[in-house]
Amino acid sequence: MTVVVNTTPIISLAAVGRLDLLEHLFGKILIAEAVYQEIKAKPGYGYDQVDSAFIEVRCIQGHLYKQFLLTQLDSGEAETIILAKEVGAEFVIIDENLGYQVAKNAGLTAIRTLSLLLRAKEKGYIKHVKPVLEEMVAKGRWYSEAVCRAFLTQAGE
Repeated sequence: MTVVVNTTPIISLAAVGRLDLLEHLFGKILIAEAVYQEIKAKPGYGYDQVDSAFIEVRCIQGHLYKQFLLTQLDSGEAETIILAKEVGAEFVIIDENLGYQVAKNAGLTAIRTLSLLLRAKEKGYIKHVKPVLEEMVAKGRWYSEAVCRAFLTQAGE
C-alpha cells in the first residue's frame, strides 16, 4: 500500500509518541521533500522521528503543477498532493481543510489524522482514541469542540 503523508499528521503523532501507528497501519510511508524540510526546519515534534527507516523522502517531478498549487497551499501540502498523484497513492494523509479538499478534488483518497486514529483503534493498535486526542490537543493541536465530540461519538467513546 502506498501512502503519502503531509507535515501536520507526522508532527501531531510524533508529539504524542505515536508515530509508530503510521508504520503499523501502512508499513512504509512516503513524504515529499518539502514536508521533510518543514519538519527539519527547527527542532521539535517529529524532528528526529522523520528520519525513521519506515519513512521514505521523495522528490516530486511536477514542478509546474506545484507553482499552480502554491497559489492556494503551502509547499508541503502542494508537494504531498503532487507526490500522491505521481505514485498513485492509495491514501494521502492531510489535515488542513484546503489541502484536504484540493487532494479530494484531484481524485485522491484523502484522510486525516483522526481517521487514522479510528483505524488504529479498529486494528487494535490503540485501545482508546480519547487519551490520544486529549494529549494531541494538550501538545498544541487544535480541534473545535464540535469536531472532538463528533470524533469521540464515532469512536464510541
